[in-house]
Amino acid sequence: MRSRYDVIVVGGGHAGAEAAAASARAGVRTLLLTPDLGRVGQMSCNPAVGGVAKGVVAREVDALGGVMGRATDASRIQFRMLNRSKGPAVWGPRAQCDRAMYPVAVRAILDELPMLDLFQEMVDDVLIDGGRVAGVRTRGGMNLEAGAVVVTTGTFLRGRIHIGGEAGLSAGRAGEAPSVALAEGLERAGLKVARFKTGTPPRIDGRTVDFSRTERQDGDEMEYRFAAYCDEVIPAQRPCWITWAGDGLKQVVRANLRRSALYGGEIAGRGPRYCPSIEDKIVRFPDAPRHQVFLEPEGLRTTELYVNGLSTSLPADTQLEFLRTVPGLEDVMMTKVGYAIEYDYFPPHQLRHTLEVRGVPGLFFAGQINGTTGYEEAAGQGIVAGINAALKVRGEDPFVLERDQAYIGVLIDDLVTRGVDEPYRLFTSRAEFRLLLRQDNAHRRLGPLARDRGLLTDEQGVRLADRLEAEDRVLVWFEETVVTPEVAAPVLADAGSSELSEPTRAIELLRRPRVGAADVLRAARPEGGDVPRADVLATVEVELKYSGYVARERARADRLRSQADFALSRDLPYEGFRTLSFEAREKLAQVRPGTLAQAGRIPGVSPADLQNLVLEVRRLAGATSFVPSGADG
Repeated sequence: MRSRYDVIVVGGGHAGAEAAAASARAGVRTLLLTPDLGRVGQMSCNPAVGGVAKGVVAREVDALGGVMGRATDASRIQFRMLNRSKGPAVWGPRAQCDRAMYPVAVRAILDELPMLDLFQEMVDDVLIDGGRVAGVRTRGGMNLEAGAVVVTTGTFLRGRIHIGGEAGLSAGRAGEAPSVALAEGLERAGLKVARFKTGTPPRIDGRTVDFSRTERQDGDEMEYRFAAYCDEVIPAQRPCWITWAGDGLKQVVRANLRRSALYGGEIAGRGPRYCPSIEDKIVRFPDAPRHQVFLEPEGLRTTELYVNGLSTSLPADTQLEFLRTVPGLEDVMMTKVGYAIEYDYFPPHQLRHTLEVRGVPGLFFAGQINGTTGYEEAAGQGIVAGINAALKVRGEDPFVLERDQAYIGVLIDDLVTRGVDEPYRLFTSRAEFRLLLRQDNAHRRLGPLARDRGLLTDEQGVRLADRLEAEDRVLVWFEETVVTPEVAAPVLADAGSSELSEPTRAIELLRRPRVGAADVLRAARPEGGDVPRADVLATVEVELKYSGYVARERARADRLRSQADFALSRDLPYEGFRTLSFEAREKLAQVRPGTLAQAGRIPGVSPADLQNLVLEVRRLAGATSFVPSGADG
């Protein structure tokens, strides 16, 4: 290990792994510091990646050259495409992973990067010299210098685990010490800090489950990969099971509410509204007849099951009691107790869109430290923070994704401009341009951006070029090929569509309901020409079937983008803009948006405030001595 690095990444979770890998791929000497190298990329909660909106983020991380897609393919034991009955804009790939295999895959991918060093050590402080980052100090007393530091500490900052109503246990996660000194050091640097909570359910022994009383849920057999640049060997699939928590469980929870850490007063931090504990569900939805519970395998070589839907901080004996009220779990044995964890986070209005801390140049935050929850949200932030840390030490322009470019852009813009009052999770409803931000076109949207900034390896660049060329060939074929009524007849019959009366371009045939790209290609190529890969056809099919809608959404995005051309300096004297409402002045001074478009997304800033802001900025620019310092990245 060296004494000086270009970039140091603190923490080896999903955000840290992506940040370190991205920085190393960008060609700068990088160090990843984490308390336990055996837990790099560990899935602390549900061993699953993806879902609605989250699956798109996983694909975007992969498109930028990241780790998550490859590790998911290498460890997934069930795959499902969620929302298949709805439009492609909200399709969500989701994979249940083997908890043991996933971190092994992450570590193997990191070990491929020659510019990355890994070291097992706790970080106690970030070193600041002259107002900017200078490196870190480890618990062992080493001072390591760096041009940029990315902090990705997850739930470790002053973390406390709660089981039952007793005082919590200091821990960053079960069995691991919290990071107290680092939290105190960051607070001493003048950063605002707050508390959130999250939780995890108990695990059970699958050998003690009566599966005849549950509903089996198998995965989809469709050909699908999260990774676009590498073909990992995908393990065999395993089923999940569905059951229900009913009146029996409700009675147990209600009788023991005061024994819950949350309702007993031990926890003050706010938890995720959309992923509540079973205590929250019973209290907030008292009239719900039952609550769905998923039994999900932890891996191929274990009988342990994750009980999705029963997150709790009740005592261990109560957890076993309520588990045994669930159909199929009457004789179940519990292998691990569920718990809640409370931890520090730093409200993200203190960040730039690069995820650099505003008041400390060279310091970047990513993951749960910014008030988010979820592996995918952490990975998305991690890869952006790692890229920008590397670009900063290289003296290059920052890398910022807009809301019409990526769900990652939506995520970061929401954090910086809106802030958080509960752990943030991505939903499709948060994005204005869902038809542009699909899971199938992530590599086309973001791959060229990453390649052109030197953020992909040579191999990834070649694979991207091959993939885009394959898609372009198929797109051209559908646009230029004319299909006769005789050739189209069997395809249309299978689709229940009316026959053609004259030769028609293949693209028009494809736009008919229930007509697939593969069907048209096979019918029009009687000589048996090769049919492209299923993922290539899927992208082409969506692009062509929805081209009109995509074009309209692209035009709307371009119109809104024009607002971004009006840059706002980060040192504007908002307090003196008396034509703005008091709330708008206060919020703008806190967030310091870089553009008028970002200002418009800040809660409390009205359309009238935006109009007056433009006038105030123009008046100030023409006044005298004010010299704008440029937009805030």
